[in-house]
Amino acid sequence: MRKLKFADQLENLMTKQDTPRKVRKAVFPVAGLGTRFLPASKAVPKEMLTVVDKPVIQYAVSEARAAGIEHFIFVTGRNKHVIEDHFDLAPELQSTLEERGKQAMLDVLAENQPAAGATSFTRQQAPLGLGHAVWCAREIVGDEPFALLLPDMVMKAATPCLAGMMDVYDKTGANIVAVEECAPEDVSSYGIIAPGEGADTDASGGFPIATMVEKPAIADAPSNLFINGRYILQPEIFDLLENQEKGAGGGIQLTDSMLRLMEIQDFSGFTFRGETFDCGSREGFLAANVAFALDDPDLAESTRTMLRKKLG
Repeated sequence: MRKLKFADQLENLMTKQDTPRKVRKAVFPVAGLGTRFLPASKAVPKEMLTVVDKPVIQYAVSEARAAGIEHFIFVTGRNKHVIEDHFDLAPELQSTLEERGKQAMLDVLAENQPAAGATSFTRQQAPLGLGHAVWCAREIVGDEPFALLLPDMVMKAATPCLAGMMDVYDKTGANIVAVEECAPEDVSSYGIIAPGEGADTDASGGFPIATMVEKPAIADAPSNLFINGRYILQPEIFDLLENQEKGAGGGIQLTDSMLRLMEIQDFSGFTFRGETFDCGSREGFLAANVAFALDDPDLAESTRTMLRKKLG
């Protein structure tokens, strides 16, 4: 249970800790309706649609596990019970595979199975925005820093995005936001950050963020670095979200509360070097399937052959 309110914590917040508190928990907002994937998403949550042979949500959870996350918190909605089932044991399936000697398949299931007690599920009862979804996880997160991963954003890189962010967090103890470059003409589609004065945005140890703007006009954008759906946040964000007025789109916006938190806490940017696929869009989802299929030793050649035929 969280006991101190925001005003009571200011004195502690202004004192830099020598050793940042460990990030043990990650939040995954999975309550969206996925209307862009109807009719498929009518009965199957969009997070359970597969990129090659893994559900979209599995990529985010695997990224979090690789970064050392121990507890996985899912903010769900109606008709999302299959996500909970996916991360549970399947005794009948396991017994059948054991009887048939399918050890490779058993190994795959074990690799993707969180430990007992390592998952929690809570409901966002109304679609009130990303900030509201994060706030719904407040009692499970408690007074700890936490990671936030938007599952729609599927990433591919030698070093997973959250693992790189953890390195920056361990050095700075700051709130961390992952960013990538977009085409200057696309800035109005994203949340855009402004690097601190003289900041080296290519620095492996991160760089200071001065401010952030949600979907700015091209002429007003402070950079072309967009927030790509990965965050490490301090728990004081919850008190701000609790009192946050509705913003763009009539929802509680995470960016609005991060801007308020930025007044008393440091924010650092981490420039992700890899590929990001927005699997909340049909185009991004199809691109992710092609990219991961081309990286699969069992599928790469047949995928290339198929693409040559289609494009030829």
